[in-house]
Amino acid sequence: MSKTILIIEDNFEIREGTAEILSLTGEYKVLTAVDGKEGVDMAFKHRPDLILCDIMMPELDGYGVLYMLSKNETTGDIPFIFLTAKSERTDIRKAMEMGADDYLTKPFDDIELLNAIESRFRKREKRVVRQLISESTKRANLQLSEEEQNYLLQSLVKEARVKALKKKQRIYEAGDTPIFIYYLVKGKIRSFLLYQDGRELSTGIHIDDSFFGYEALLLNEQYSDNAEALEDCEIALIPKEHFFELLYNKSGIAKKFITLLSGNIREKEEQMLGFAYDTVRKRVANALVNVAEKSALSSKDDEITIRISRDDLAALAGTANETISRMLADFKDEKLITKTGNAIIIPSVAKLKAVR
Repeated sequence: MSKTILIIEDNFEIREGTAEILSLTGEYKVLTAVDGKEGVDMAFKHRPDLILCDIMMPELDGYGVLYMLSKNETTGDIPFIFLTAKSERTDIRKAMEMGADDYLTKPFDDIELLNAIESRFRKREKRVVRQLISESTKRANLQLSEEEQNYLLQSLVKEARVKALKKKQRIYEAGDTPIFIYYLVKGKIRSFLLYQDGRELSTGIHIDDSFFGYEALLLNEQYSDNAEALEDCEIALIPKEHFFELLYNKSGIAKKFITLLSGNIREKEEQMLGFAYDTVRKRVANALVNVAEKSALSSKDDEITIRISRDDLAALAGTANETISRMLADFKDEKLITKTGNAIIIPSVAKLKAVR
């Protein structure tokens, strides 16, 4: 479909010569106006795709034409190119400050004119495409499926640097400033608090295909706990700038992490209540269940096999190593667990959950 170009020019030769050049291309429909007042009326009536306008004209000059058209909703976004013999820098600056898209100095040749027009149309088309994409993205943000969310997050992970960790290697410490969000590719990670007397209190266990370390980022705080590898691991280091860019552009992703953050806070609150009111026996049972649900080596029906050191289990249950040894012995006598080497076999997670 041909585009319409309005030429506003009081000089007959320039007006008709420019119109002839554009008509000969076969791509444009040309309208002409002999002065600024007529040009404004024609722009309102026909709403052309682009306007070529002289500056020095009687009654209403080119600056006045641009001002009037820019203030009207129906004509304010029409590409506007000045045609003039005025070539002083102050004139060019004034035209651009008023919102002109380009400025051609007379005399200009055919190629210069056509290139300027085509350049304006290309830029306008790109702007329209960006607007359409932006509007489409905004609509899509509100309706991201779980599959779409996972795809976007996995794309973020694939672009990140992957780091191999040895067992007991620290990832971050309390007081550090977050610069990454972490994704556990393979292995197990534990987060924990470390007290001045050397005691540890585990606050969580992270398993394959899970994000961790994002709480401090989302809260804009330093880490309040520590994180280390429970076994040899591989983690993806996602720069916080890339993470926040995805959150800002995809509200569905932001909602997902707000939900995760809320769940983590609720889990920690329940853990603290357990430390305050549960018996040591119940706390050790809960710690075993927690490890079983998050880091099982194998399972058969309700039976699950796990592997965790007594130190780590003590930190997770908030008790001493000696107490862990005694509780594990009691659970073994009650057939709630069995042991093979350093592996703990839980015949029934449901029964362990029911311990009081």
